Order: sequence, then structure tokens, then C-alpha cells
Amino acid sequence: MKSILEFLQFRILQRSPDLALLILRVWAGLMLFTLHGWSKFTNFGAMSDRFADPFGLGPTFSLVLATLGETVCPLLVAVGFATRLGALGAGGVMVTAFVTAHGANLQGPGNGELPFLFLAVFVAIFIAGPGKFSIDRKFGGA
Repeated sequence: MKSILEFLQFRILQRSPDLALLILRVWAGLMLFTLHGWSKFTNFGAMSDRFADPFGLGPTFSLVLATLGETVCPLLVAVGFATRLGALGAGGVMVTAFVTAHGANLQGPGNGELPFLFLAVFVAIFIAGPGKFSIDRKFGGA
């Protein structure tokens, strides 16, 4: 019975919160960068005059902020450098997208499920920090 419990609890796997944070950071950071940030970066000129302006800063400046939050910030998170700052920036863009672009709606067409999920990941990384497999930890930060 004990061996069945050990098997069901996956005790064969060594517990490593730092490895889990590395996987989460790289996975979420690169996913946000490639699926959302890169298209904003490469299509900046075409989008700059028609981008949403939720804070009244102008569509171009709003696009600059969104692009930074979906390119630079997630890359910082992925490599583990200035991780908490990157998570804060990426999370801020996800809150804005969830509330303004998706109406804080989690169901139905045009829902904000994806930015809400990204927000949860970046909040967790912001709270937990980068873990030991990071540039931040290498230079004494965390």
C-alpha cells in the first residue's frame, strides 16, 4: 500500500521549487513574447495610430507601453534578470488587457481568459521571485 501511495504522489520526482520557477518563467515569458509581443513590435507602424488608448496617453504611447510589457518584460522574466520588475510590467499589461480589451469577461466570445491566466502566472513569479536558476540570484538579487 505504501508503494502505491508513493507512486500516486509522484515521490519519484525530486521536489524543486527552483526548477519549477525556471520552467514557469521561461514558458510564460517566451509565450507572451512570441504570441503577443513580437507581433506588436513588428507591426508597430501599422498599429500605432489605431491602438487602444485606455489611459488617455495617446494610441502610440499606449502601444509603446503594451509593446514593452509584452516584449522586454517577459524576456526579463524568462532569463531571470530584473525578474520582479519584468513580472510587474507584464502583469500590468495583462490587467489592462483583461479589463479594457476584454471587459473583465472570462467567458464567451472575446473573453479575457488568456490575459487573466498570464496575470496569475506573473503575480506568482512576482511574489516568489526568480528562484536560484536566474541571473538575479547569480548577482545576489532575488
